[in-house]
Amino acid sequence: MLDQLNSERFADQSPRQIYSKLLDEGDYLCSVRTMYRVLAENQSSRERRNQLQHPNYQKPELLATGPNEVWSWDITKLKGPETWTYYYLYVILDIYSRYVVGWMLAHRESADLAKQLIETTIEKQEVQPEQLILHSDRGPSMTSHSVAQLLGSLGVTKSHSRPHVSNDNPFSESQFKTMKYRPEFPKRFGCHEDAIGFCRDFFGWYNDEHYHSGIGLLTPSSLHDGQADEIIAGRKRTLQEAWRNNPERFVHGIPQPEKIPAAAWINAPKREREIKNEAPEANCPGAPEVTSMTHPRSGYPSDGCVPAEPPSVSPDIANIQSNESMNTRAMPGKIPGVRGLAPEQCCTSN
Repeated sequence: MLDQLNSERFADQSPRQIYSKLLDEGDYLCSVRTMYRVLAENQSSRERRNQLQHPNYQKPELLATGPNEVWSWDITKLKGPETWTYYYLYVILDIYSRYVVGWMLAHRESADLAKQLIETTIEKQEVQPEQLILHSDRGPSMTSHSVAQLLGSLGVTKSHSRPHVSNDNPFSESQFKTMKYRPEFPKRFGCHEDAIGFCRDFFGWYNDEHYHSGIGLLTPSSLHDGQADEIIAGRKRTLQEAWRNNPERFVHGIPQPEKIPAAAWINAPKREREIKNEAPEANCPGAPEVTSMTHPRSGYPSDGCVPAEPPSVSPDIANIQSNESMNTRAMPGKIPGVRGLAPEQCCTSN
């Protein structure tokens, strides 16, 4: 029966299909339920064909504490004048300042064009070897040998998103959404020059005029060029002056401007959270230091993992008056008297 179920003929069919087919051929092996039982015992109740095992890709965790430390780049399509015509927009973004350091509009997606854009942008930003990490998804241009060789020769570390994971390149995707949700973004571009003109206006606005909520409501160019501290200090003076003039308007005290994020992460590592609604284990060699506890009763054995006792545990000094054991199995007798009262509590008439 197993040979029949795992054969090339029936490898992709369910037991009900196999059972019916064999009956039509005049052959009865067993019932459908028996087929399922035997397949389950041999760990073959799901997929019986050889499956491709994908490798376990490591999640990228990238940290930027200043400009030109981590760049993210991607390619998006802009619709042309006719159906199935597109222009390809290459954009390189600094994840710390959100500043678009380089962009290019082309008629096709090409690794050579991507190489040219990356090389020109690195030279323009004066990036030194071993300074930059360039992150992207796993598109054909991003994983090409020409781009990899260029990054290796320039001393740039490359990073890629995991396959079939949509949130490993969030900064580029967010920037594309900002562009395509602008009210002046058209459904289609009339020609290549029309698309270039739109991109020039948009990236000029995005870098120099757009107050980005992710960087303390600063413009990307001001943070990228090191003007953030001066701008925040000016905003602070303005808010303090407003508070001095009308303190009754600010019930929570002197208002403060938005703070600049100290760092920008791609897949920040998760912090270790405290275990809630679960009693920690005391004196356990494997327990973290924050959960270490001492037993409330002195002299209590501490070998091994001993659960902490609740507060109802009696202290060191015994408060039990008698050491005699109580017979909890004895049935209490009925109290004699009138209406359930004890004899000494009953009232007698003269």
